[in-house]
Formats: sequence, structure tokens, C-alpha cells
Amino acid sequence: MTSWLGNDGNWIVAGLAAAVLVPVLSFGLGVPFLVSAIIAVPVFAGLVVLLAPRKLFEGMDVNALGRGRVAFARDLLNEATPSADRLRAVAGRIGDKDMTARVKHLADIASDVFARVEANPDSATTVRRFLSYYLPRAAEVAEGFAVIEAKRAPDQTQLGEVRSVLVKLEDAFVHYADSLADDELGSLDTDLRLIQASLKEDLRH
Repeated sequence: MTSWLGNDGNWIVAGLAAAVLVPVLSFGLGVPFLVSAIIAVPVFAGLVVLLAPRKLFEGMDVNALGRGRVAFARDLLNEATPSADRLRAVAGRIGDKDMTARVKHLADIASDVFARVEANPDSATTVRRFLSYYLPRAAEVAEGFAVIEAKRAPDQTQLGEVRSVLVKLEDAFVHYADSLADDELGSLDTDLRLIQASLKEDLRH
């Protein structure tokens, strides 16, 4: 039921809350059953909206950011989000503590990249390959590790190969995340050189 009203989670929680509210009002407070049911309806609807996940670029001035750039960034992030969710989910299924930490780190880096792209849609082109290629491949590899590890007699050589690829993917994740930070720094190096030159000149006097 993924839509602008969120995923199944908020509907389930809202439904449970409404289901609990009816007997509480009816049997606990003596409110007529029909009235209790009527009261539960807006409570349910309100919780569905309240608990719906925040939408990308919600609350931002899309016109100021540029509708075309926002649309491009939103499409990339929407396509990449399921892969990030898969990474975080599979981390809980991996028994190897070191690999669990690495996979969680990959998911954390992905979240950081998402936040940076949302804050600056122009940066989407910098991490386009990360979002469309490396992130989904990382989810596949991590899930593969979990499947191999769960065997009664895991192939240690195969596990080692998958582990090696995940380590390299972690390096790629860090590279792309840092490339966004470098973009944010902009002309800092040039500014620092100019400031140092100006200070050197002024402090002579």
C-alpha cells in the first residue's frame, strides 16, 4: 500500500490503535458501541496521515531549488531507497559481527548520501552511479553473504570472496559520500590561499 499516505506500517499501527480504542471506550468508559466506532474512524484516519513517512523534499521550496533538478534527484532517490532498506534489513540476518557492522555502515552511508542529495539536488549527478549501481549491487552481495552463511556447511572460500567484495564496496561508498562533502567545500582551498596571502601582506606592516 505504498503511496503518498505511506507504507503498510502506518496503516497497521493506525488500525491497531483504532481497534483498541473501540473496546476501551465501549467497555471501559461505557460509551455506546456505535459512538465508539464513529470516534475511532477519524482517529484511524489521523494516525494514518500522522505516521506516514516523510516524503522527499517535503517542506522545501521546490521552485527555488529548481523543479527539474528536484525531479531528477527525487527519481534517483526513490529508485535507490529500496536497496538501502534491503541493506539495513539484511544486516540483522548476518551472524558475523564484523560483516554486520560493515553492512550497517553501508546503510548509514546511504542515508547520509540521501540527506545530502535532498539538501542539494544539484549533487545528484555526482552520486548517480552510486545510487543506481553500487547501492543495489551492495544489497545483492550482502543478501548473498547472508544466504551462504545460513547454509549448514557454508563454503568458507565463497564467504571470503563475498566479504572481500563488500569491503571494496564500502570503500566505494565512502568515496562517493566524501565526493559530496568535497562539492560542499567548493572553493575553500582557493579562499584559504587568498586569505593567507592577504594576511601575509597585511601583517608585514
